[in-house]
Amino acid sequence: MPPRPRISLSPPLLNSATPWATTASELSELYNCPNTGAVTTRTTTLDGFPHDPKVHQHHLFGNSSLNTYGYSPHPLSYYIKSILALTAATPQNEKPFIVSITGTPAEVGEMARTIAAVGLWIEVNLSCPNIPGKPPPAYNASVLSEYLEALTSVSATVPVGIKTPPFTHSGEYTELFKALYKYPTTLSFITATNTLGGCLHLSSPPSLSTEPTKNWQPTLSSAAGTGIGGMAGEALHYLALGNVATLRKGLDEVGGGLEDIAVIGVGGVSDEDGMGRMMSVGASAVGVGTAFGREGKKVFAKILGDAAIIEEVAEPIVGGVKVTLPPN
Repeated sequence: MPPRPRISLSPPLLNSATPWATTASELSELYNCPNTGAVTTRTTTLDGFPHDPKVHQHHLFGNSSLNTYGYSPHPLSYYIKSILALTAATPQNEKPFIVSITGTPAEVGEMARTIAAVGLWIEVNLSCPNIPGKPPPAYNASVLSEYLEALTSVSATVPVGIKTPPFTHSGEYTELFKALYKYPTTLSFITATNTLGGCLHLSSPPSLSTEPTKNWQPTLSSAAGTGIGGMAGEALHYLALGNVATLRKGLDEVGGGLEDIAVIGVGGVSDEDGMGRMMSVGASAVGVGTAFGREGKKVFAKILGDAAIIEEVAEPIVGGVKVTLPPN
């Protein structure tokens, strides 16, 4: 297939696929923010994920986070309808939307073709650590190849990317490049990295007891009943930097078309220096998750520093048009 378009964002800053990009109103706020160069939806499935707030949760601690989430409760159709409503009402805003999706290879292929038909960008999440019995596909070359094969049927006119889990040793990169080498023109970008699975945050409930012993227990619930989930934010930052640097170097060295794949760096960026570090190791753009959840959209201006655009109105109305969005 012909090579996909290269990506270029201005500014090179966006939100990552997070719980804070779930609803139509949240996407509208990100879309109207002048300091984001693109908007990423929360990862969606064909029919919506069975979200249960009793087991799918998050906890912010310091500048880091832990979550036991699955995916968005809203189906793909909700996001397409929401995005088309926004873009139709503000045609002068050319900011791209990236629809984050997941599912089986066949479902991903179907979803990606539907998204491409309306001209939106696609990110395939192959990296969530919180689904029992379903390890991240991006760790296995043969499974990853099934997804890449499914994406070859998607129009080459729209950017398509994958989101990878954190890699911690060379064998994991080898598996990734082994699969990518067979599909050198299938992807426009790789988003690195998702949360680090297998992490546990413990809390001690408040007590009036005079006993000095603390009773530590998991802060969160989870589908597996352990409270173990994916860690992000500052605690992940330096692992994310290593992933971005290694991916950029590997893509360039393997070549054969892989050098044209951009890397979007995600993991612990919350200020100007964090973005600078990501860009210095080869990121073409930077995604923000935990810091956005903690600080809201003002974090994008903080990260851009002097290059930020100051918003005079909290929620600007573009061209006097009121956008009718689907209910949250």
